[in-house]
Amino acid sequence: MLRPPVLVLAVLALAGCGGSRSGSSTALLQPEKLTAQAPQTFDATFETTAGTFVVHVRRAWAPRGADRFYNLVKNGFYDGQRIFRVVPPFVVQWGISADPDVSAAWETATIPDDPVRTHNTRGTISFASAGPDTRTTQVFVNLGDNRQLDSQGFAPFGTVTSGMDVVTALYGGYGDRPTAHQGEMTAQGEAYFASSWPKLDTIRSATVN
Repeated sequence: MLRPPVLVLAVLALAGCGGSRSGSSTALLQPEKLTAQAPQTFDATFETTAGTFVVHVRRAWAPRGADRFYNLVKNGFYDGQRIFRVVPPFVVQWGISADPDVSAAWETATIPDDPVRTHNTRGTISFASAGPDTRTTQVFVNLGDNRQLDSQGFAPFGTVTSGMDVVTALYGGYGDRPTAHQGEMTAQGEAYFASSWPKLDTIRSATVN
C-alpha cells in the first residue's frame, strides 16, 4: 500500500525556508492551517538512523503534492517517525506520525490529486493514496522503475538527489509485514513501533533547505 489505504498497492500513501520550528507541535494538530505554497523548487534533507538523504522537489511536477510535502517537512511532521515499509526493488514508504494525536488530526486532511507529469522511476518520490483524492501524509520513494504506477494516479513531486544509497540501506528485514498493521501504527504511534517493529529505521529530522 502506499497506505492501507496507501498504495492500495496491493500491487501493491509557513512561509519561507529554514528557520525555527517553535510551535510546530501545536500546528500539526491543525492541518487546515498548514497550507503555505511551496517554492517552485526546494530541497528537503532527511537525517535518519541509517544516514542522510536529500529530496529535490519540483512544484511544477505536482503542485498540490509539493505544497503538502513542504508544509509537513517545514512543521516537523516527519521528525521522529519510523520508515515502516522497505520492499526492494519496489518502494520505501513513511508518513505515520510517532504521535497518535497528530495522526488522528491528519487522517481526513486529504488533498486533490495532481495530474501525473513525470514517471515513477527510481529515486522519484510520490504520495501514497487509497484511491482518487485521498492523499494525506504518506509518501514513498521508488526503488526501481515503477512506471506501472503512473496510470494509477501516483504523481511524483520530486527526486532523491543525494543519499540514494542510504534509502536503499534502510532496514527492510520485516519486508512488507508492517504495512498490514497501519491501524495499530496510527492509533499507538511510536509505542507500537518500539514494541512490534523495533529494528525499523527512524527519521531523526526532516528540514527544508
